[in-house]
Amino acid sequence: MSEKNPGFEPTTTSPSRSSTPPPATCKVILAGTVASRLMVEVQAGLSKLRRKPLLVGFLANSDPAAKMYADWTSKTCSENGFSFELRTVEKDELEDAILSANVDRSVDGIIIYFPVFNNRQDSYLQQLTVPEKDVEGLSHRYLFNMYQNTRFLDQKKTQKSLLPCTPLAIIKVLEHIGVYNSILPYGNRLFGRTVTIVNRSEIVGRPLAALLANDGADVWSVDVTGVQRFTRGEGIRRKMHHVQDVTETLEDVVPRSDVVITGVPNSGYKFPVKLLKQGAVCINFSSEKNFDPEVKERASIYVPAIGKVTITILLRNILVGCNAMRGRKGC
Repeated sequence: MSEKNPGFEPTTTSPSRSSTPPPATCKVILAGTVASRLMVEVQAGLSKLRRKPLLVGFLANSDPAAKMYADWTSKTCSENGFSFELRTVEKDELEDAILSANVDRSVDGIIIYFPVFNNRQDSYLQQLTVPEKDVEGLSHRYLFNMYQNTRFLDQKKTQKSLLPCTPLAIIKVLEHIGVYNSILPYGNRLFGRTVTIVNRSEIVGRPLAALLANDGADVWSVDVTGVQRFTRGEGIRRKMHHVQDVTETLEDVVPRSDVVITGVPNSGYKFPVKLLKQGAVCINFSSEKNFDPEVKERASIYVPAIGKVTITILLRNILVGCNAMRGRKGC
């Protein structure tokens, strides 16, 4: 190469010589970058309280991902002015433990690390936490509002309805990287975007598909049973999303998707990156690495994990719950 211009290749160079690889075009966004911006809002709210809010976590399983999430929560709380207490209980004792925390005036927020029984009983446990202490946004009132695309708890629209932490964390990531179009009206800012989500769990995947569709996106929800389409219809004329069972496969929907979001909790699963549209945005919310490094060869933006954003949303929800408990001393 020319010493004066290292980007210039002399014409006398042998054709067999390998060329310099093109510059990387994929931007990797770390969760901490997004979380740090949200934490400014959290700290502003925390400064208005007279004591540290207490978050209690209940762990009744041996899932390493749940324990990792609990450890992250503890670390983030201690670093940011919140108190955290992890209570490890037996499965059969969990119900009584939750009910006790509901009436404990020192407890400001409750989080349950699922799965517990890994069946419909988990849905029952999910509804035991009183809404004021449900920092995960999983109680019936919040879920009903979310699926109905009702964004506020009151008619005056002064109190937003809480959303589940991980789906909201993904939305905050999408806002941060510019997938949401701020020129469009609030509630329609994903109009024109096509999204594939590989996960349809009741905790993350299905709520996320509903939220993105309610914001105007055309969402393809994929799991082992097949593909469903979440959309507000042609021209997003519907008030809320509707769901269709479709015959399309993963191979059909990924090449047309602007955003691909994965959350497969299996170390053996790897997303087929060859299906990706050039320049797609890829986000992984699983504790496992769903994307191989080759994803950077096709994606324009890659977010390998979102854990720190999820926990920041959790802290924000604690403040919302604390402020909602009117007449409570110490808040």
